[in-house]
Amino acid sequence: MDLTCTEEEDAFRERLRRWLGEVLPTLPAPPAADDWPGRRAYDAAWQRRLYDAGYAGLHWPEDAGGRGATPTQHLIFLEETERAGAPYVGANFVGLLHAGPTIAAEGSDAQRARWLPPILRGDEIWCQGFSEPDAGSDLAALRTTAVRDGDHYVVSGTKLWTSHAEVADWCELLVRTDPDAPRHRGISWLAMPMDAPGVTVRPLRTLAGSAEFAEMFLDEVRVPVSHRVGAENDGWRVTMVTLSFERGTAFVGEVVACRRVLGALARAARANGRWDDAVLRRGLGRLHAEFAALWRLTQWNVSEAGAARPRGGRSGIGGVPGTGGSVFKLRYSQARQELYDAAAQVLGAGALDADHEWVAGRLSSLSYTIAAGTSQIQQNIVAERILGLPKGR
Repeated sequence: MDLTCTEEEDAFRERLRRWLGEVLPTLPAPPAADDWPGRRAYDAAWQRRLYDAGYAGLHWPEDAGGRGATPTQHLIFLEETERAGAPYVGANFVGLLHAGPTIAAEGSDAQRARWLPPILRGDEIWCQGFSEPDAGSDLAALRTTAVRDGDHYVVSGTKLWTSHAEVADWCELLVRTDPDAPRHRGISWLAMPMDAPGVTVRPLRTLAGSAEFAEMFLDEVRVPVSHRVGAENDGWRVTMVTLSFERGTAFVGEVVACRRVLGALARAARANGRWDDAVLRRGLGRLHAEFAALWRLTQWNVSEAGAARPRGGRSGIGGVPGTGGSVFKLRYSQARQELYDAAAQVLGAGALDADHEWVAGRLSSLSYTIAAGTSQIQQNIVAERILGLPKGR
């Protein structure tokens, strides 16, 4: 992995900075946190601006509608957009960071042509239908069934923590197509239209007061067989591709954001006198080192994904991140919580103000040791696939 920038990459950074400097001042104020139709429209409009300027799917291969940028250019884009305070992917995150990369890696040519361009333009929003009431961390225990009926599957079941179901057009959905097969077999990965008859969405409110998750009830929903990504009953393998992207490269922008928060914490501590606390200073210094190391690991994971040779000889995002994603996810989840613990020390009594953005960040950080696979799951992956330890019983 070469971490130095070429003249071409330096020029790319300068062009991006100029574009951000011109565009960001023209953006309207973001909608309220609980205005999901407004947030969808806002996020989609930003995605369209990226698309029109040639920055959407920057690191996706050209045959998937992207620009085929180098891993370094991808990282430059993430650094500069975060430092400039540009909008993040928002409601587009499942499509851009999970479903889209999975379809690029595993989908047929027809599926790639149908779903990838609308994702890149921001025209269609995706949600994730993986977890269930009795199948969260143990995803292989899912019970949602899909019974073959001619050219369709008839899907029934319940999904939980369905990200952005309230505004989504499509759902990346895991179903059991062979109830008699072993748990990790007999699963299929479907693209389900959210406006299909039989789909009911009930928003869930989180501890932080947000409602980006939902319960989803499926009552004999008909999904075309042509919407299955990968072979029937091969969905567990396809799901591992999705989760590899989610753990390996989907959090890269957040590392930059955490480093920005850390800098803001140091400035706040100097302003309110808490910088004189040597223990606090050491803690912030250690977190600085933690996130610097996580950024280097991020660079490694992004480079590995870009260099990986995917199925069918495809390039770029078709490459699937390796087990380094689990190493990253395991440490990042804990470091993010420690970051907001430090914020509470800096804020003092202000840490009790639920409207403070750092307080909201602390509450949301609690979910990171669960989302995208619990820390226990990541520990098992590291132990078995990196250290070569025997599987636990």
